[in-house]
Amino acid sequence: MKPTLCFILLWIGYHCCFGQEKELTAALYETYGKYKEPSLDKRRIKHHELQPLITQYRKNPKFTVKTVGKSIEGRDLNLISIGQGDTDVFLWSQMHGDEPTATQALFDIFKFLDSDDFESEKRDILSNLTLHFLPMLNPDGAEIFERRNRLGIDINRDALRLQSPEGQTLKRVRDSLEADFGFNLHDQSTYYNAERTEKPATISYLAPAYNYEKEINEKRGNAMKVIVFMNTIIQQYAPGQVGRYNDDFEPRAFGDNIQKWGTATILIESGGYANDVEKQEIRKLNYVSILSAIYTIAKGNYRDIPLEDYEKIPENDRKLFDLKIENATYELLGKPYTIDIGINRLEVDEEDYADFWYSSRIIDQGDLSTYYGYKTVDASDYTVRAGKVYPDIQKTSQELGSMNVVDLLREGYTYVRVKNIPPEQLKSPVPMHIISTTYEVPEFTVEVGTNPTFLLEKHGILEYAVVNGHLIDLKTGQGNFKNAMIYR
Repeated sequence: MKPTLCFILLWIGYHCCFGQEKELTAALYETYGKYKEPSLDKRRIKHHELQPLITQYRKNPKFTVKTVGKSIEGRDLNLISIGQGDTDVFLWSQMHGDEPTATQALFDIFKFLDSDDFESEKRDILSNLTLHFLPMLNPDGAEIFERRNRLGIDINRDALRLQSPEGQTLKRVRDSLEADFGFNLHDQSTYYNAERTEKPATISYLAPAYNYEKEINEKRGNAMKVIVFMNTIIQQYAPGQVGRYNDDFEPRAFGDNIQKWGTATILIESGGYANDVEKQEIRKLNYVSILSAIYTIAKGNYRDIPLEDYEKIPENDRKLFDLKIENATYELLGKPYTIDIGINRLEVDEEDYADFWYSSRIIDQGDLSTYYGYKTVDASDYTVRAGKVYPDIQKTSQELGSMNVVDLLREGYTYVRVKNIPPEQLKSPVPMHIISTTYEVPEFTVEVGTNPTFLLEKHGILEYAVVNGHLIDLKTGQGNFKNAMIYR
C-alpha cells in the first residue's frame, strides 16, 4: 500500500471514530446536570462529606468498595471499582488536600455509571475496562485545605522513600492492579495561562517522563495520544484554554514513577476559568473529558491518534493576574509615570476551612505588557488617586448597610471608621475598608505587596474604584465584589 493511501485510510478511520466520540461528548456535556453530585457544591470538601456517598456505593452491587489504607490521622482511603474488562484504569485524586476539583467530578462519574442512561456506551466501557477510583488521597490535608499531608510533606514527592501511609497506599494499589492506564488528578494555580495568550490554562496535561532522557515508549506514547484526544474535547468548550506541562523528569514524583512502573500515566491539572471561583465549570469539563477518554480507551481508538499532535499543545505559562490595570498615570514626588499594575485576590481560609475571604495584593508593577488579566482595564488617560477616610464615624458595622457606598466611592472615600468592630469580624461586607477610630491610614503608594485600594480619575471625574483588588465601575455601580478589609 502506498504511504499516501495508508495515511488517508488512517485519517478517515481516526476522524470517523472521533465523530462518534464527539457525539458522546456533546451528550455528556448537555446532560451533565442530571449526574452532578449535589452534595458536593463547594471546593472545600471534607472527608466526612464523602462518607455517606461512599457508603451508598458500598451497598450498590454494581460497585466494589474496599478500604485500602488510612491517612496519618486515621481517615479511610477507599478504592471504588466497577467493570469487568481486562484493561485496568486507575484514577486517583486530591493527592494535595487543597486540590478537590477532580474529586467532585469522580463522584459525578459514579452517578453516571450508576444510571440507566447511555447503555451501549457504558456497556462498551464496563465490558472492556475495569475502572478503579481512589478519591481524596490526602484527607488530612483536605480537612484544613492544605497541600501537604499531616506529616508536612508533599505526597507527590514521596514515591521513593514512601514515608507517608498515603503514598504507600497509592504504590500498593498501583502495583496490585498493574494498571494499564492511570489518571493523576490535580488542581493548579488559576494564574497559569496558555503560553503567549491571555487565556487561562483551564486544563493542563502532562504525560510524565520516566527517565531523564524523556524517552517515549509504548506506555508513555499511549498517554500522549489520550491527552491529544482530551485536548480536542476541551477545545470544544474552552477553546485555547489548554496547557501542557514541562516534562522534565522528577525522580521523586509519583506520576513519573508510575509511568516508569508501566502504567500509561496522564496528569490532569484543573486551573482557572473566568467567573468560576468554585471551579464548577472546570469540574464539568473534568467529568466530560475523563469519561470521553475512558470511552476512547475502551474502544481502542486512541491508538490511531498522531503522536506528534501532543507537542502542538501550548506549554503552560504563569502570566495571569486577577486584575490588570495598564497604562495608568501614577504621580510620585511631583512627577507623572506610566505604569501597569498586576493584582491578585489571595484567599484566606475561614476558621473552619469551609470558606474563604480575600486579602488582595499588588503582585507586580511597571511594564507588564507580556502579562494578562482575567480582567484588564486600559487606564490610558486615567490617573491613580488615593482613597479618603469618610469623616463620620459609624457606631457599628451594621450601619454600613444603610449607606450608599457607591456614592461614597464616587466622592473618593474608600475607608470608613467604625466605633465598635466585633473581634470575630475579619472582613468588610461592603466595598469600603472598615477601620477603627484610632487606626492611621498609611501614606498612599502603589507598591508590590500592598493592598490594592485606589481610584482611577479621568478629566477630574472618578470613574473606577479598586477596593481590595475588586474593580467597581463607578459609572454603573457594578463590580464583582466579595469583601474589603478590616484594619484595627
